[in-house]
Amino acid sequence: MKASLFYRIAAVLLLLFAAGHTLGFRQSDPAWGVDALLGSMRSIHFDAQGFSRTYWDFFSAFGLFFSVFLLFAAVLAWLLAGFPAETLAQVRSIAWALAISFVAVTALSWRYAFTTPIVFSLLITVCLIAAAWLSAPPS
Repeated sequence: MKASLFYRIAAVLLLLFAAGHTLGFRQSDPAWGVDALLGSMRSIHFDAQGFSRTYWDFFSAFGLFFSVFLLFAAVLAWLLAGFPAETLAQVRSIAWALAISFVAVTALSWRYAFTTPIVFSLLITVCLIAAAWLSAPPS
């Protein structure tokens, strides 16, 4: 198999992960019993370096930051898929940096999240490691 196929698969998974995360991270289920907490996060304002903010603002910002990172990673994976083998070999450190960052995302998902993000991050990690591995200089 070629590295480009793994990068394309990773890019599609990253887009799906970004869409799901963006649409879902601010949702809650009444069965969780967190309505009072979420209400407090939304209603209690404080000064943060001259801006009136809530913890909900911070929560939303950091969630959206992660969505932007996922979109960037999708674009990067798609671009890497289009490189010829010689170019991939030259930018192998970028490929490994991306793969290693998703090892960390997978570990964080395992520790703090639930099945869907764990599965997405694990599949993306496997694809990115395979692609980086296959990006070795041609012999």
